[in-house]
Amino acid sequence: MKTIEGDLTIRDKKIALVAGRFNSFVVEHLIKGSKDTLLKHGAEETDIELFYVPGAFEIPLALKKIASSGKYDGIVALGAVIRGGTPHFEYVAGECVKGISQVSLDSGVPIAFGVLTVDTIEQAIDRAGANSGNKGAEAAESAIRMINLLEQL
Repeated sequence: MKTIEGDLTIRDKKIALVAGRFNSFVVEHLIKGSKDTLLKHGAEETDIELFYVPGAFEIPLALKKIASSGKYDGIVALGAVIRGGTPHFEYVAGECVKGISQVSLDSGVPIAFGVLTVDTIEQAIDRAGANSGNKGAEAAESAIRMINLLEQL
């Protein structure tokens, strides 16, 4: 059986990071993890551009514009939605997830999902570089692999 998969080497590819500013004390760690991972696997500093949006709800619209520009080989979406005492969490998290998925499918540009949807601040901190690793780094690895896989298809 022949196996086709993307490897973890990235060269001469433009990557956009789209990050929500809300919960920035967590998101900044996701950005750092993502950027460090891209550089570790061969990207140059000049290959990476960071775009800030107000929060997770605004990520899909920015992704749509960035993906449709044709300038980027892949995008990493980064943010943090932390559950509170109201249904706001479900609306923001749900729309963010749906929007990211829709933009990726419509554009054909790989978009890696690095948006935390957690119950507590402690869970967010844990997933942004503490005990559970850095989900921003994992999302960057996913973007690299998808860029390379799609080139083979």
